[in-house]
Amino acid sequence: MRIMVVDDDRNILELVAIYLRKEGYEVIMELDGSQALKDFESLVPDLVILDLMLPGLDGMSFCKEARRISDVPIIMLTAKGETKDKVEGLETGADDYIVKPFEPKELIARVKAVLRRYEHNGVKEVVSFPGLEINMSEYRLLVCGKEVKVAPKELELAYFLATHPNQVFTREQLLDRVWGYEFYGDSRTVDVHIKRLRGKIPATMNYELKTVWGVGYKFEVKT
Repeated sequence: MRIMVVDDDRNILELVAIYLRKEGYEVIMELDGSQALKDFESLVPDLVILDLMLPGLDGMSFCKEARRISDVPIIMLTAKGETKDKVEGLETGADDYIVKPFEPKELIARVKAVLRRYEHNGVKEVVSFPGLEINMSEYRLLVCGKEVKVAPKELELAYFLATHPNQVFTREQLLDRVWGYEFYGDSRTVDVHIKRLRGKIPATMNYELKTVWGVGYKFEVKT
């Protein structure tokens, strides 16, 4: 698999590349955001590890542009560790967010977890409701018959909730069941993904992504 690492610090680039290559990944190293975006379109990596503070084109802008043309997983790796930065990164379309300084072994664990979630084994996994189809075998979301662009983690979260209709899950349960035990983030990640999904799966007379205050979330199917 091919992983693009975008960071203006050559030492970090080389460190990350060493650990990724030990795991058998092909690595594309990029120092400039603008050039990285061009290469992203032409080289089609399987995953991107992205710094935020970059020359040419900053990481948030890179992520926005990449999301217009691809659902390839993106992990943000940055020194910007404020909660608002994490939320903005996830809302922009990142699948994970890691704050520097970081442990290389943790980064590798997250890379493997994200790729494992993104891949599918070809088994037909589809859940349908009136005006809604979540297809995990093709990684597609259809709303009223039209395909809606959705990040892999958003789709997995929607699929999990929709396959457990009317069942309430806490944020911690969703992190465990959807993100997996290797995820080191906080529960705000779930809130961000639910917010993005609500912009793509609007509430109808038949179903709704509903907040259960003080508990968590559920996919409510109305009778």
